[in-house]
Amino acid sequence: MAHSTKLVRRGLAAVLMLHGCISVGLAADAPNATDSWPQFRGPGARGVSDSATIPERWTATENVLWKSDVPGRGWSSPVVRAGRVFLTTVINREASEMPLKGLYLGGNRPKAPTSVHEWWVYCLDLNTGKELWKEKVHEGPPPGAKHLKNSFASETPVVDDERVYCLFGNLGLYVFDLNGKRLWTKTIEAHAMQDGWGTAASPTLDGDRLYVINDNDEQSYLLSLDVRTGNEVWRVARDEKSNWSTPFVWHNSQRTEIITPGTGRVRSYSIDGKELWSLKGMSSITIATPFAEGDLLFVTSGFIMSRKRPIYAIRPGASGDISLADDQTSSQFVTWCNWRAAPYNPSTLLYRGILYVLLDRGILSAFDAGTGKKFFENERIADGGAFTASPWACNGKVFCINEDGTTFVFKAGEKYELLHSNKLADDDMTLATPAIVGDKLLIRTANRLYCISQGK
Repeated sequence: MAHSTKLVRRGLAAVLMLHGCISVGLAADAPNATDSWPQFRGPGARGVSDSATIPERWTATENVLWKSDVPGRGWSSPVVRAGRVFLTTVINREASEMPLKGLYLGGNRPKAPTSVHEWWVYCLDLNTGKELWKEKVHEGPPPGAKHLKNSFASETPVVDDERVYCLFGNLGLYVFDLNGKRLWTKTIEAHAMQDGWGTAASPTLDGDRLYVINDNDEQSYLLSLDVRTGNEVWRVARDEKSNWSTPFVWHNSQRTEIITPGTGRVRSYSIDGKELWSLKGMSSITIATPFAEGDLLFVTSGFIMSRKRPIYAIRPGASGDISLADDQTSSQFVTWCNWRAAPYNPSTLLYRGILYVLLDRGILSAFDAGTGKKFFENERIADGGAFTASPWACNGKVFCINEDGTTFVFKAGEKYELLHSNKLADDDMTLATPAIVGDKLLIRTANRLYCISQGK
């Protein structure tokens, strides 16, 4: 039985790449995403836009301002700044095995490919899709293995007013100005990942510091870098094995914290790398990206074969070990915990005081973000299929895109209300989480990047 469970655990860990703020009254406005989408899930890592002009309906041709073919494979999300779209991809000079959809046995590929690959950064014009520049940062055989459904370009870049920071796990960090001039490079040493699944945790930017987490099976660490030079500010060793969650910088009413979910422990660090607090009680695989609204932090971990699949809502000011006992659902610093509700690959979505939970197998739930009270739970999306990308929200709607490239559009609120669905082309397998800028929605699929815009 134990051996069988281990096989299922390995096989069902099919998508490890996508990757992914409540004030007391939960009344804060949505993040403003009209000018840029600087990181995975945009401002605040929330997946929320205040745009009222994003189309609610589209196809592979309807409401498409432009679409651009993207060579190679990459499940990183596009990021946007100053009218430029940045994305990463890796091209295999030989034929690549096509990933299957859903959660399944048989996706492990423990040996690194021997064929030559090319690692690329692309920059496109946001309004036209025209290629502005592209740079090949490396070529050669990959330094490590990856799961069949992962890619060698799964980390989403981050961008500010001056630079775009592109991380390729087990290879390096490549930094350019917005016009494509390379500014600095930092080698990232290769380490073995669990069962050869590959990497996925994206970098996080906060002011003049870039934070990179590298949780692996050999030598895990959290790294703080100077954005201008790439010099290390500090490096903290971590007692963790492989994880795929992007760190989150939490600016709360008391201090700034760097939040790092992990299978062993969730840990909070100060901006000088000192551990502030931690908690144990995650599932056996941690992928989703944390986020916050003001003074409430949300952290999740939901591997489907684990008994514990917790959602935590955490208050600021903690120190030391704040772990809950198995029979607890709250404490001084944990506002609420639901032990069995978290998603596996998608991150949760907080929109207008409601926390939406999308499970990989096409099930949607909604909870009061301040209390954890259930509004609806385990509603199966009809003909939903498999989901890896994280949901997003704007203009009173919640959007969930499945691996077939079909987006299901829901009315935001306390009741489950599916409005309609939008289908792209048959070859538009979709595992990347979209980006929203102004009146434009950017959807990356296996073969192309779509820019969806009203009336085009």
